[in-house]
Amino acid sequence: MAGITDLPFRLQARRYGADLLVSEMISSQAMVRNSLRTKRMASSEGVEAPLVVQIAGGDPQIMADAARMNVELGADAIDINMGCPVKKIVNTWAGAALMKDEELVGRILEAVTKAVQVPVTVKMRLGWDNNQLNGETIARIAQAAGVRWIAVHGRTRAQMYQGKADWQAIGRIKAAVSIPVIGNGDITTPQEAKHMLEISGVDGLMIGRGALGRPWLFQQVKHYLEHGESLPEPDVEERYQTVLFHLDHMLDHYGPRTGNLMARKHLSWYGRGIVGAARFREEVNHSPNGEITRQLASQFFRTASCSIAEMAL
Repeated sequence: MAGITDLPFRLQARRYGADLLVSEMISSQAMVRNSLRTKRMASSEGVEAPLVVQIAGGDPQIMADAARMNVELGADAIDINMGCPVKKIVNTWAGAALMKDEELVGRILEAVTKAVQVPVTVKMRLGWDNNQLNGETIARIAQAAGVRWIAVHGRTRAQMYQGKADWQAIGRIKAAVSIPVIGNGDITTPQEAKHMLEISGVDGLMIGRGALGRPWLFQQVKHYLEHGESLPEPDVEERYQTVLFHLDHMLDHYGPRTGNLMARKHLSWYGRGIVGAARFREEVNHSPNGEITRQLASQFFRTASCSIAEMAL
């Protein structure tokens, strides 16, 4: 999730029990051009291990070069993005567009797996659209190329994020290969996590949008799967402390100006379900600096009456 799963977000997810974290989607073209911003996106600053860096692109050699550069910079694994549905990405024949060209997929995966000694993984969708549901074929190509595991989002590119993720279809991809398959899509509660495991038979779960403003979801899911009981939603004070942790890391990571701007969307997500959230979002979006943003967060989370129910996206 470009612009979201940066280092501060990943550290927050790790605090709440996420077992493996994947970087923002990194452009392979930008990487080989030595973009300082791109290198920063791929950096963990020595505080995250293992570091999995996700790269995107459509040229086998450039993808291989970008993978090699990331490993030299400290990546412990390389993830290939074949799932991003955004128009500006697929128009460059990257992301989910790769699933339309199985031969190119094979060349990219072979080039990357040969270029690096660390594990190579893949994130993909069910296919381009309902007329091209080739997820099982792509999974077999990935396995033959030496990919270590596959994460599957249970929608086609044509669906974007609409409708329901097809967990049964993920299960068919799981049955087509012997390498581990990770299920992704529409996991917003511990109960949904268990249901996906039961329906698909996958080896693990990947949570993305469901954790926006709710990083404690990882902890809740793990507890429910291990003990069969639900943890309560955090109270307002815990949410406030969680927000401060995230905000402080963003200001430190990006600097005071950019960090404050980047934090806005996250603070809005943290406020969902709390009375006065719309006004808080408006105030934060006009906050000129991190100190005022901190004051706004303190005032909101410590004085707002709260209706903490399960919050769905």
